[in-house]
Amino acid sequence: MRRRVFVVVLDACGVGALPDAADYGDAGTNTLGHLAERVGGLDLPCLEALGLGCVTAIAGVPPAEAPAAVHGRLHPVGPGKDSTSGHWELMGVVPPGAPPTYPDGFPPDVVATLEQLAGGPLLCNRPYNGITAIEHFGGEHLRSGRPILYTSQDSVLQVAAHDAVLPEPELHALCAQIRAAMTPPHAVGRVIARPFTGEAGAFRRTGGRKDFAVPPPATSHLDVLRKRGVPVHAVGKVGDLFAGRGIDRQHAGATNADAVANVDRLFDEMGSGFVFANLIETDQVYGHRKDREGFHRALREADAAIASWRRGLRDGDLLVITADHGVDMDAEHTDHTREYAFLLALGPGVVPRRHDGPLADVGATAVRWLTGKDAPGLPGTPFTT
Repeated sequence: MRRRVFVVVLDACGVGALPDAADYGDAGTNTLGHLAERVGGLDLPCLEALGLGCVTAIAGVPPAEAPAAVHGRLHPVGPGKDSTSGHWELMGVVPPGAPPTYPDGFPPDVVATLEQLAGGPLLCNRPYNGITAIEHFGGEHLRSGRPILYTSQDSVLQVAAHDAVLPEPELHALCAQIRAAMTPPHAVGRVIARPFTGEAGAFRRTGGRKDFAVPPPATSHLDVLRKRGVPVHAVGKVGDLFAGRGIDRQHAGATNADAVANVDRLFDEMGSGFVFANLIETDQVYGHRKDREGFHRALREADAAIASWRRGLRDGDLLVITADHGVDMDAEHTDHTREYAFLLALGPGVVPRRHDGPLADVGATAVRWLTGKDAPGLPGTPFTT
């Protein structure tokens, strides 16, 4: 039997604070639970049938009497609450320690290096919401030509530039140089290029975001799959988060519509292999902006896509829906939150049951499903045979 696995991450859809969440300033967070309370209940019929309401209490998503999927909560083993650490851990890579963060902005020696690469001074250099940074500094950027440098609570270095000042290819090239220069102790998790366009008062980001992640520090389940001859496809920012390692082909996913279209195509065209996809908008477009209605709308659209994928499953298929961290919009800050991820896994012959465990169980399951054997030395326990 030819086998396929599709792992789809609903970015930042956390389901409750981890035991150490207080250490991150995230005590009591619950992205989906609090969102449901704020919008009067979530409308997610497919996820409800699969068993999302059996994972945790969510208004509008009652527990299914007979869940159609393996369902439960997953947790990271290592530190962090960002997309890099979350996706790494899903594939069995546990960060050895917390990556550097810059709550007061980047120090003078780092800034000096960045300005040398950029060819002049930079604007901002402090933790900032990305949209607000563009609104506050975009006009000065247009006048001076100085790129906008900012960070967040996460281990990120972000550079925003208007496409009329620094065209997208040049911004990408600059961020690639910055990535190479950010060595220990400043090996920041991600360098992110943030191109934007428009005029003052109406700036808007383009679809040209590009993430330059620090390479994974250890072998991943993706590497194992590829070594064993399984084609590995990345959709959306997944390829960037792994710096291309363990991936055969990368497919676009700057918007949820793009990502869903590419997963649809792979469902139709791929005979066997592994797909690792990210639906980004719940995090990037709505979560950080505290746009609850937009978040709910994106979830409903994802629910409809998942229902379509469910109908298209064939013998030998496994579909896993999960998350990487939270972005609780009830939190005082606008950054990610340290939360559990939900797990829903289904396919012909998969027996629904409760399963709780580390994020790495997803990668371990994919390896066993697709190759018939486990990956010695990598974390994770398969939840299917």
